[in-house]
This record gives sequence, structure tokens and C-alpha cells, in this order.
Amino acid sequence: MAPERIVLRFSADISEKPIIYRLVKDYDLVINILKANVNPQKEGTMVLELTGAQYNQGLEYLRQEGVAVQPLIEGIARNESRCTMCGACTAICPTGALFIERQSMEVFFNEDKCIVCQLCVKACPMWAMEVQF
Repeated sequence: MAPERIVLRFSADISEKPIIYRLVKDYDLVINILKANVNPQKEGTMVLELTGAQYNQGLEYLRQEGVAVQPLIEGIARNESRCTMCGACTAICPTGALFIERQSMEVFFNEDKCIVCQLCVKACPMWAMEVQF
């Protein structure tokens, strides 16, 4: 089973609960946290890859705890006609999804590594990086 990318939104009143721990311990799920911003007594969000035989039961647990769960449906795409291969996006990409192939000095985009942080969208002077919904 391939991992599913989902977005979790935590309210301030549940941000200190060991919710991710329970997913691993009680539902035997494999979790890869791609992006997280969760602080005690504040609202938070988390983007993660989740897989395991009890995937649906784990999602139901999250919902029962008050966590808003939604699939990661947005993505990043590169507009090839606008890209000038300047490499500005590669310096800011935290996962290496955008990289320069040194021999040809071309910028490449590996969508599988992208966590949709949108830093490249802000960094691109040619607006070649676009959010897709």
C-alpha cells in the first residue's frame, strides 16, 4: 500500500495530546511527517504520509479526537515555458524536490519529494512555480 499524503489541523485544546503517538502505537501506522507546525495551546497543522493496514481506523480515531483530516490535494507544478533555469527555487527547497543537474545546468523537479511548502513559489522571479488545486 502506497502512503497517503494528508493534512491534519489541530485546535488549541487538543494540541498537547499524544495523537501521533496513538496512531503508531494503537493502529500500527507508519508515519512520515513532511511538515509540521504544532505548538502547545495553539492551533496547528501537519502534513504527513500515512500508511498501514489500519489506515481507515486511524483516520476515524483522528476525527473522534477532533482533528480535521483532509487529503493533500494541492500540489506544485513548474511552468516549463516560464522557467529560465536560474536555480532560485533550488536554494530554498527543503526536500531537494527542485535540484540542478550540474552537467547540463538544468533545473529538475521531483514531485514525489515535494511537500507543498510553497517556498519555491515565493522564490521564483519568473513565477514559473505554481500551486495546483
